[in-house]
Order: sequence, then C-alpha cells, then structure tokens
Amino acid sequence: MNRKYNLEQFQDLPITLEEAWAFFSNPKNLARITPPSLGFVITSQPPEDIIDGLTITYTVKPLLGIPMKWVSLISDVQKPDQFVDQQITGPYAYWHHLHRFTKILGGVRAEDVVTYSLPMGLLGELVHPLLVAPRLKAIFDFRRTVLINHFGEIE
Repeated sequence: MNRKYNLEQFQDLPITLEEAWAFFSNPKNLARITPPSLGFVITSQPPEDIIDGLTITYTVKPLLGIPMKWVSLISDVQKPDQFVDQQITGPYAYWHHLHRFTKILGGVRAEDVVTYSLPMGLLGELVHPLLVAPRLKAIFDFRRTVLINHFGEIE
C-alpha cells in the first residue's frame, strides 16, 4: 500500500454560502483557479452544477509538460455545504479531495482536505518532498491569490 499524504487548507471569503457553492461547484471555474503552467483543459461537457455520480474528464500537464488524462468522480454532494472529487484515472495512485463550505462571520470558510498517494512505491515517496509537495503547495497558493483577486478578503 502506498503512503498517504494530507493537504489541508482553508480560506475565508467575503461571500455568501450560495455564492461559494455556485463558484466552486461549477467545474468550469476549476480552470480559473489552476495555474496556467498545468495546461488544465476540461475534455468532457459537465453541467453548470455538480451532482452525485458525475464524472469529469480533463487533461493536465503535471510533469515536464506531458499531457495526462485525469478522470474525476464527484460524490458526497451536500449542497451548499460540501462535495468530494475523487480521481478515477490520473497521475496519483489515490486522490480524494473534500471541498467544504462553512458560514462564518462576514462570509464563508472554503476548506480543502486532500488525501493522496503517489504511484511508483519508494520512488514516489522519494520525489514527494522534492517535487510533489512543493508543486501542490504552489497550486493551492495560486488558487488562494486568484480567489482573493476575484472575491476579496474578509477584513
């Protein structure tokens, strides 16, 4: 069994729960919050709002600009509070991403809880701290900046 890693992040946004759901549950907005260097392109035609059992296919260039197919399954949809996207096919041995939205004073806390593991056994574990962990941190830092520019910050 491959080692599992966790990444948790939250961001407080000055928007309503409904606005948070409308933005984050629309698959087309994923490209807006993904760094351009990843070459993210949705290749399926997802609806504007997610539902349990929805699969979304896209290509992404996670390493050396080589395109890779990624298929996500959307599950545990509890509008407007949370949903999960789980990789069916893609670069990770395992990827489970919980998106949770909680009403707070002045807005909404958008929380990401990602559990993942890498392929290639020991080699995957060796490259994790050198390549994968810093790359994921950079992706979520980019996302944080885009969301601040789009929605603003809670003062």
